Amino acid sequence: MQQSRPAKPSRVFDRGAEWDALTAFADRPVPHAALGVLSGRRRMGKTYLLRALVEQCGGFYFGATDATEAESLRQFSAALAEHVGSPVPFSFATWNDAVTYLFGLSAAGARTPGGQAPDTPFLVVIDEFPYLVRAAPELPSLIQRAIDRGQVEESRMRLLLCGSAMSVMGGLLASSAPLRGRAQLELVVRPFGYRAAADFWGVATDPALAARLHAILGGTPAYRRQFLADDVPADLDSFGEWICRTVLSPFSPLFREARYLLAEEAEIRDTALYHSVLAAVAQGNTTRGGIAGYIGRKSVDISHPLNVLEDSHLLVREADIFRAGKSQYRITEPLITFYEAVMRPAWARLEAGQATEVWAQADQRFAAQVAGPHFEAMCREYVLGPGRTLLSTSLGEVGSGVVTDTKERRQIQVDVAVVEQGSGGNRPSVALLGEAKWGTVMGVNHLDRLARARELLAGRGMDTSHCGLACFSAAGFSEALRAEATRGGVLLIGLDELYGRSVPTGFLP
Repeated sequence: MQQSRPAKPSRVFDRGAEWDALTAFADRPVPHAALGVLSGRRRMGKTYLLRALVEQCGGFYFGATDATEAESLRQFSAALAEHVGSPVPFSFATWNDAVTYLFGLSAAGARTPGGQAPDTPFLVVIDEFPYLVRAAPELPSLIQRAIDRGQVEESRMRLLLCGSAMSVMGGLLASSAPLRGRAQLELVVRPFGYRAAADFWGVATDPALAARLHAILGGTPAYRRQFLADDVPADLDSFGEWICRTVLSPFSPLFREARYLLAEEAEIRDTALYHSVLAAVAQGNTTRGGIAGYIGRKSVDISHPLNVLEDSHLLVREADIFRAGKSQYRITEPLITFYEAVMRPAWARLEAGQATEVWAQADQRFAAQVAGPHFEAMCREYVLGPGRTLLSTSLGEVGSGVVTDTKERRQIQVDVAVVEQGSGGNRPSVALLGEAKWGTVMGVNHLDRLARARELLAGRGMDTSHCGLACFSAAGFSEALRAEATRGGVLLIGLDELYGRSVPTGFLP
């Protein structure tokens, strides 16, 4: 009978799906070597998760540092010697020797290190692998050769390579890279979703506070524990005071964190150019042409920065769900958006200790450039997750887009849309059209705009016969709109509904 997998330690918050994937990889019963690649931006708790995995499953953990090749090899040799119980450190001449010895420990009939049973998979975790690759670029090729040998010969090796430099980790399995096609696990540890983040910060009972907190710090777990030592705003009234003593204070580790996030990426050299690109997006210039115009460059000149920022998971390009070939860029790290929109323009004043004054004058910028766009993304996350049960049809592609009204000479921005692409001669069908407002009490005029978008899409050949409408607002809804929702075909979703504290008003067809 197969032995049950190790349970996730109670100290590891959330991450149930990630834990299941990692333990399934570590306990894989096949008699051949297996490779896994785990990545994620810094501060996501990857090391915390991997150390818990090694504690529960056994195995060898090595955390690389930013060092020369000789020092890195010496550190690895000493750690491996300690793991196998050698009285003296190993002295490998090359990384080829080190990799060969490491894989030899997992070969059939080899002496089992760490007191493991002879038939137990041998878990090896190499954390911050990009540091080693920078010092020894041949490492992926050496591992490829060892993995390939472990596919022919019996091997208990379960090797996990982990790193925070997203562009480097993403390239390990791409195109013609040596490890391409060798991995049995590719896992990206992402920030907590907005609901999990609210639970983690202990503010789930106050959706207005949770939404503002998530719009600035997102779902990065390290910001609460390591950075702020559990300094959490008590309520919405204390939020301004809290942000002035934390994110906006030059004495807080969060003050320069947005700059460090950019500087940590290996592919980024000219940080001024990249900050300008991010500032353009934060200011609402979300198309390639708009970004280029904002920073005074030609569109072709910003291709490389945009690609690097995408590879680094700092920027994402989202296709217009209604217009083929059109797309917009969105910053994925909320703290960077907040920095570019609120902090960077007032940096000298913040360094001079004027956080209270800066924050008092930042209301409109925060609402328009930070909280508003972030709220729209939260609404799409809601439809993808807990809100998917509200749709009467199968869930299609969730996104946003623009519907052009040539008669009225205007463009209708649809913040949340669900479109099922047609197949077998069927027309594409629209299941949901939604508008999201952060600081506006929504009324019937917003519903009318969505209804007009639905009419225009039907005129273009899309099936809208089962298309519902949804209004998302953090500020509330007018009585007239609430009355309209009771008639059906419309959903009203506020912060309480987004955070699961209330059921949406209205119903869809």
